[in-house]
Amino acid sequence: MVSKSHGFKRGTRKKFRIREKPMIKNFLQKFNIGDRVSIDIHPDVKRFPHHRFQGLTGKVVGLRGKSYIIDVFDRGKKKTVITKPVHIKKVS
Repeated sequence: MVSKSHGFKRGTRKKFRIREKPMIKNFLQKFNIGDRVSIDIHPDVKRFPHHRFQGLTGKVVGLRGKSYIIDVFDRGKKKTVITKPVHIKKVS
């Protein structure tokens, strides 16, 4: 009998279904501190946040290199997510 896998991408078969190719404009988009953003993970691009944060909305609080620091509320607790701009979208 084989033991169950508990890897980082476990349970993401439907969540990470590819809809379109990543565009250059998604890599180059800029956000200001205080902007409201939604986490929309693109599985083609490596180094994405944990799939638990897929679809959550948060606030940009800083910049670390080319990545953004986002505060989100996950299950009633404030958490910090650091991700590239290709994995986030601005919320109006």
